[in-house]
Amino acid sequence: MAIRGGLSTVRSLIALLAVLSTLALTVAPVAAATSAMERLAGPAKPGDLHVMTFNLRYGSTATPNSWAQRRPVMRNLLATERPDLIGIQEGLSEQLSDIVGDLDDAYGYVGKGRLGGTRGEFSAILYRKERLTPQAYGNFWLSNTPAIPGSETWGGWSVRMVTWGRFLDRTTGKQFYAVNTHLDNASEYARFRAAMLIRHRIKAMGPIVLTGDFNSPARLGGHVYDVLVARAGLRDSWMTAQERGPAYGTFHGYRPLVSGGPRIDWVLTSADVVVTAALINTYRRGSQFPSDHLPVQVRVRLP
Repeated sequence: MAIRGGLSTVRSLIALLAVLSTLALTVAPVAAATSAMERLAGPAKPGDLHVMTFNLRYGSTATPNSWAQRRPVMRNLLATERPDLIGIQEGLSEQLSDIVGDLDDAYGYVGKGRLGGTRGEFSAILYRKERLTPQAYGNFWLSNTPAIPGSETWGGWSVRMVTWGRFLDRTTGKQFYAVNTHLDNASEYARFRAAMLIRHRIKAMGPIVLTGDFNSPARLGGHVYDVLVARAGLRDSWMTAQERGPAYGTFHGYRPLVSGGPRIDWVLTSADVVVTAALINTYRRGSQFPSDHLPVQVRVRLP
């Protein structure tokens, strides 16, 4: 009798635990991940626009850090942060399709491959369709012949280009220009000439948000920085932000992060754009980063 009673008691306890577990799941579901931007600056206000610049690292099949390994980490990052606008660098056509599909078609993009059409790496602009609508967009190449796809005349390591778009913010009814680029990694002369061309081309645009991998540290005295900030009058969002996260070198190459290292990925704005927050996102899953660069994110308010 004691044994039978004991078994009955055990069964009853197991059943009770199962019911309690079900109730616990019902009452306290697992909370959705909070974005790094919200942890820094709190929930966004209706007029806040969340902008990211991110060198995706092209979609190599070589391991470690192949695109297949990085893709789910990229998806988690972007699904959690939900930027309204992303200036991407190095993305291939297939990567852009993967990202759009992984984010349930919430994003569209404008831009061409640097060799024309869908060929080569993109400096595309992704936009959250619920928030932004492109009104006009185009591309130009960083060379003496900016209208010719695939052109390179300044002795750089590879072809470089710019994608731009004029967007309507459906929340506020305001319009602004987004400009995105990826400057040469090898030639300072090519970077300087590129910065001069960008300065000339954006002169009539405004308000403006310029994103990019500039392959040059964000500091006074740097040729590219001086052309775009000191001479073109754009503002470095990292310096003007009302709130700012910890600083890291934005290129890490899958090595340990460098606190206070060079920022070669920037978000610049025209003087009339208010920057309320800026951060460098260090998200990874386990040891896997989504890219060999860290994304830079800013929250802005349009004039």
